Amino acid sequence: MPGLELPYAFRELYLPARHKAFHGGRGGAKSHSFAQALIVKGHEKPLRWLCAREIQKSISASVHQLLKDKIRDAGYGPVAEGGDGYYKVTDRSITGGDGRTEFLFAGLRTNPDNVKSMENLDGVWLEEANRVSQNSLKLLTPTIRKDGSEIWASWNRQSVKDPIDNMFLGPSGPPPDSIVRAVNHDDNPFFPSVLRDEMLWDKARDRDKWLHVWEGQPILRSEARVFQNWKVEDIDDDVPSGCVARLGADWGFSVDPTVLVECFVFGRTLYFRREAYKVKCAIDETPALFAGSDTRDPKRWTNKFSHPGLQSVREGNKIVADNARPETIAYMKDRGFNIVKARKGAGSVEEGVEFMKSYDIVIHPECIHIETEFTHYSYKEDPLTDEVLPVLKDRDNHTIDAARYALEGVRKRQGNKIPMVGGACIVGR
Repeated sequence: MPGLELPYAFRELYLPARHKAFHGGRGGAKSHSFAQALIVKGHEKPLRWLCAREIQKSISASVHQLLKDKIRDAGYGPVAEGGDGYYKVTDRSITGGDGRTEFLFAGLRTNPDNVKSMENLDGVWLEEANRVSQNSLKLLTPTIRKDGSEIWASWNRQSVKDPIDNMFLGPSGPPPDSIVRAVNHDDNPFFPSVLRDEMLWDKARDRDKWLHVWEGQPILRSEARVFQNWKVEDIDDDVPSGCVARLGADWGFSVDPTVLVECFVFGRTLYFRREAYKVKCAIDETPALFAGSDTRDPKRWTNKFSHPGLQSVREGNKIVADNARPETIAYMKDRGFNIVKARKGAGSVEEGVEFMKSYDIVIHPECIHIETEFTHYSYKEDPLTDEVLPVLKDRDNHTIDAARYALEGVRKRQGNKIPMVGGACIVGR
């Protein structure tokens, strides 16, 4: 999104209202627009604003970086960087106008006592509000009590049972003095082409997934979903440093996505920390997608799309990849990647899925494609009776297939059973 041109759909963020609730699908520019509006409002007059999530274990899990980017884009940053010097940004705080404007960051469930003690707040922004619990919503009302204060919420709809969904879209209607708007990709004039490719791919292949992910409709059925044993949470402080990064790759065919996932096994928990995902990824773009820019001289590949890549790949960790594309594996090996083919075999899909189902699964919020697939991966249903059948659908499974490959060695070593390790880190491959 260039500069600070606010999409028309978000113009009401500048109007006074107690509640401003913007929901919809991926690519609707909700987070960018909220951050942009707050930076402008804080530049125009003193503002004390809480930016909150349900879980926030570190500042990196907050919207701190997004606000920092908007400050830079608006020219409100340090004079030395070409800004007007209004905002001062540190690793943990953002203040403006010699402290008259201040942005605070907190997890509602992570540190509720800190939130309750905050005084003189002009408002709160609930990012990923679909994850906010009913107890946290109750906490906010007495905390945000200043005359004229506002409660903003942005979220991608998940379930009609989510407290935020019920609050603004439930049968009783929204609270008084509320602005409630649905915003989607078609409301975003800066919708990037890489997301458009993903959206069109989902629309052609899986209408239900397209309606949920991109059109912002809630999930209505859950009986056929394969995975129920997972949650989304910041895990940066939870994964022990000695754990091996397990990497799995699934190759794109034609317009299908090329995928890399990074996961860790610790006791009874399976952590997903990072992903790389690209629809219509050409073979010569794959090294950069996985590893970012090549630092060698001469270069073994280019990175014309500025992919960040995964540090664990650059460190030489082993990638277990789909064996259906031996030519791609050979191409990656020729460029120095530590990559081997998955062994797979009869029944390996079902065995790999059941193996993952036996763990408690934690997905980092940055892994949006992994989360999406764990949400939608499902069993087939009898078209006449709607009965759920014990047969896996072959869709919404690219990151899941990559995870199966990454865990192949652990699964075979454990004989398809979950390790009884009482918290020890599993380091065997």
